[in-house]
Amino acid sequence: MTEKKLIFLAILCSGLLLLGALAFQYVAGLPPCKLCYWQRYPHIIVLLFGSIYYFTLITKIAIIPATASFASAGIGAYHFGIEQKFWPGPNTCSSVGVNNLSTDDLIEQIMTAPIIKCDEVLWSFLSISMAGWNSIFSTFLGLFWIAILIKFNKNKLLK
Repeated sequence: MTEKKLIFLAILCSGLLLLGALAFQYVAGLPPCKLCYWQRYPHIIVLLFGSIYYFTLITKIAIIPATASFASAGIGAYHFGIEQKFWPGPNTCSSVGVNNLSTDDLIEQIMTAPIIKCDEVLWSFLSISMAGWNSIFSTFLGLFWIAILIKFNKNKLLK
């Protein structure tokens, strides 16, 4: 495959991940939490800088979509860990105990709490949540970007 076809495929994969997230939100009616949104932003960066790389083939730009893919994978892994109770999530996004809160703090937490909690799994497949799947796919996508960069730019990278 040519470099441009592989770049297009990588861009398409990020676009499909974003479309999948939007389909779960708007078609399936599964509202995203704050961390779900955070996982989407790097894919927007991939679409933007991947497209720039596609049209210019400026080697240094290719590291941006690779890094953005790994960033989404990292946020997804962090989110998956919160869902699995491996570690606590942010207070603004997770269910927290109320034992050490004053009455005023408890009322404030209730009034400012988001509707969707980051530590609740709304959908899973093979016991892996959407955050987990995003982490898996985004990791492979980041590796794919690195492979494209190495395969077609060995000489430029060594300079």
